Amino acid sequence: MSEDFYEVLGVSRDASEEEIQQAYREKAREYHPDVSDEADAEEKFKQVKKAKEVLTDEEQRQMYDRLGHDRYVEADKHGATDNGGAGAGGMGGMGGMGGGGGQGPFGDMSDIFETFFGGGGGRGDSNRPRQGRDLRTTLEIDLEDAYRGVEKELNVTRPDTCPDCDGKGHPPGTDSRQCPECNGRGQTTTTQQTPMGRVQQRQTCRHCEGEGTVYEETCSTCRGDGVVREDASLSVEVPAGIEDGQTLRMELEGAPGERGGPKGDLLIEVSVRDHPDFERDGADLHHQEPISFPQAVFGDTIEVSTLDGAVELDVPAGTQSGETFRLSGKGMPRLRRRGDGDLYVQVQVVTPDDLNSEQKEALEAFAEAGGEEVDVGQGFFEKIKDSF
Repeated sequence: MSEDFYEVLGVSRDASEEEIQQAYREKAREYHPDVSDEADAEEKFKQVKKAKEVLTDEEQRQMYDRLGHDRYVEADKHGATDNGGAGAGGMGGMGGMGGGGGQGPFGDMSDIFETFFGGGGGRGDSNRPRQGRDLRTTLEIDLEDAYRGVEKELNVTRPDTCPDCDGKGHPPGTDSRQCPECNGRGQTTTTQQTPMGRVQQRQTCRHCEGEGTVYEETCSTCRGDGVVREDASLSVEVPAGIEDGQTLRMELEGAPGERGGPKGDLLIEVSVRDHPDFERDGADLHHQEPISFPQAVFGDTIEVSTLDGAVELDVPAGTQSGETFRLSGKGMPRLRRRGDGDLYVQVQVVTPDDLNSEQKEALEAFAEAGGEEVDVGQGFFEKIKDSF
């Protein structure tokens, strides 16, 4: 994993705080030591947490962008990146236009933004329930399953709400206190200099993550994250006619939500195995059926395999090798549409490679009757095969 904080979280350098918080939650769950199988999951988890702490603090983020990663880390080692400090880039002492105390020439700009934009996302917004993220997996089935539809058991490993703390991150009855950083508001306020003056900006408190409360003890089962890894067995209804690469959605079978929000969905990509006898083209099927030389010459009624059992096919006299016949409605069901596709049967004339003396004499007479001088023992059937 790259050390750059933006790359650690997988966000762009102009990402909003909301995007950063969302990326952090996803990465934290991905690399949580109780969920991830990666050997360095704990170290990655620490990197993700540090990246979130810096990039959700307005002043720290500005300093990080100004100094770059290496210089910021070096300054942080020496304690020169504390909020309000003047070291390592001089972030302290930012004056306003036309007066102190956050008042610009038009008064407190935060009041103006609150009037027009509803307060810029108050604590109620940061603490609102959020649906969990969607999860993805794959399911492999046979062509017969896709033809008839099938119910399959699917085993998945997924994050789930910690049963010991009910997803809260702390044991029941744990002592709590008001967050000292935001004074229980769930948000902190930073000031940003603009051409119109100093503008106050509210953001989710990084210390309590918007709850306004900190707890004296974390859950030992989930290490305070509220999420554990779960092995689940799910019953999946695969509809008839589904095609390779299509996705099924199981609602509320994804990752757990936040702050009481619903679970996400489970997306299942279906993979249909190749079949030895049939090739699929949408709702149509293609099949090759061998016939003998006499059947091709004189015609015959043959049995042809389909996914719904054998059916009869009339082969007319004089059929050429490679000729194709269509069996209407003997293909695949059309997903979410009426009717079935067709089955295309291509006949292939099979040349025998072991003739007895009586067969050879008969074929020699056949060749002579047609005016051909052929040594039956030296490639007569090769010539017949080539002619078809």
